[in-house]
Amino acid sequence: MTEPLTFLLMPESAYGPTNNCIGIGDVLRRRGHRVVFAAEASWEGKLAALGFEEDLVHLAEPTEQAADADAGQFWKDFIRETAPEFRRSTLEQLSTVTEPIWKELADGARYCEPHLREIVARSQADVVVEDNVICFPALMTAGVPFVRIMSCNPLEMSGVDVPPAFSGLPGDDPSQWADFRAEFDRTHRPLWEQFNAWVQDQGAPALADLEFIHESQHANLYVYPAELDYTDRRPLADTWHRLDSSVRATDEPYELPEVLRDGPGRLLYFSLGSLGSADVELMNRTVEVLAGTPHRYIVSKGPLHSEITLAGNMTGAEFLPQTRILPLVDAVITHGGNNTTTEALHHGLPMIVLPLFWDQYDNAQRVHELGYGVRLDPYRYTADEMVGAVGRVLEDTSMRQRCASAGQRIRSVDGVSLAADLLERVGRGRDR
Repeated sequence: MTEPLTFLLMPESAYGPTNNCIGIGDVLRRRGHRVVFAAEASWEGKLAALGFEEDLVHLAEPTEQAADADAGQFWKDFIRETAPEFRRSTLEQLSTVTEPIWKELADGARYCEPHLREIVARSQADVVVEDNVICFPALMTAGVPFVRIMSCNPLEMSGVDVPPAFSGLPGDDPSQWADFRAEFDRTHRPLWEQFNAWVQDQGAPALADLEFIHESQHANLYVYPAELDYTDRRPLADTWHRLDSSVRATDEPYELPEVLRDGPGRLLYFSLGSLGSADVELMNRTVEVLAGTPHRYIVSKGPLHSEITLAGNMTGAEFLPQTRILPLVDAVITHGGNNTTTEALHHGLPMIVLPLFWDQYDNAQRVHELGYGVRLDPYRYTADEMVGAVGRVLEDTSMRQRCASAGQRIRSVDGVSLAADLLERVGRGRDR
C-alpha cells in the first residue's frame, strides 16, 4: 500500500467552494489520506463532523457575534447589505459590488496571513489546495506544491476572444467588451497594485496584471462542463484540468413530503443560494409568481427563512441537501452560482437563471446562449415572463434532450474522483 498523503484545503468561506472541497476531500479521505481544512472559523464543527481535520482561520477580528455565526455568515451579511446594488447593470456593479468584494477578500488575506503560516507549518502538508479567487501568500510559500481550484465561471481566465469576466455579455457580440474591460481596469487597478505589492512583500511571486491569484505550476482544476466551456475560443495551458462537475456524496438523504409527492404538474427546485436568498423581497416575489403555476416546488429558503412564506404547492427549509434533491426534479430555478449550475447540468436539468452578482451573470448568459436554459432579469422579469420560462424549460423538447445528453456524459466522468487522482499525482511528484 502506498504511503498516505496530507492535503491542506483552503476554500473560500462560501458554500459553493467549500462544498466543492468537501466532495473532493471526501474521496481523498476514503482513500486513506489525511485531509485538513484551513477554512474560515464559522465552519467550526461542520467539517469535523464529515471526518476532516479542522485548523481554522479568522478573516477579520473576531467579535462576540461571530462566535455564534453560521457557516459563511460574514459573506451572508455582506451580500445582504449590498443587495440593493444588484439592481444595477454589471458595468455599474464593478464599482459598487465587485471591487468592494475584492477589497474584503484582500483585507481577509492580509489579516489571516500570520495565522495561516502557522497552520501550514502545523499541517506538514504534502500539497496545499486553494479554492478561492484571491492569493494567500502563505500557501504559495509553503515549500510544497500548490494547487489552485477555480469553482467559478472559467472566464476568470481571460482571453481576447471571450467576454470579460463578471460582465454577462454575449459571446457572439464583442461590441461592449472593451468598455467593460476599461471600467474594470479603472475601478480595480489601485486595489490590485496595493495587493500585488503586499503579496510580494510576503515572499510570494508577483501576480499577473490585474489578477488577484496565481496559476499553479503543478495543477489547476476548474469546475465547468465541456458543453458550456470556452476552450474553443480561449485554450488553457496544459496544467489546467477541467472537472465537468464536482458533486459531493456527503449530503443527507431527502424524502419529498407526501403532500407534494403525488401532486399535479411537474416538480422544480428553486434556490438563490445561501447569499442570494438573503434578498427576501426577491424570494417572496418569485414565490408569489410560482404559486400561480400548475407545478410543485422545493424551495431553499436560506438564512432569512422565517421571513419567506411558501405557497401550498411548495415545500422548503433554510438548508436543503441539494445534491439529493436534484435527481428528483424536472428543472431548476437558480441564481447561477457555479455549483448549482454545474450540478444541475450534471443531472441533465434545464435552468431558469436569475443572476445577481459576480460570475452568476456569466453562467446565466452561457446557459441561455447555448440553449441549456433561460436567463431572466431577477428584478425586472414580469410574471408572464417567469411563467413562460417555466413552461419552456419543462416543455422545450430540444432543450430537455440537450440537457439530458450533457448530463449523461458528465456523470460518466466522475469529477470528484478525477480531482482526487490529480491531487494524488501532484503529491507523489508525478504531475509532470
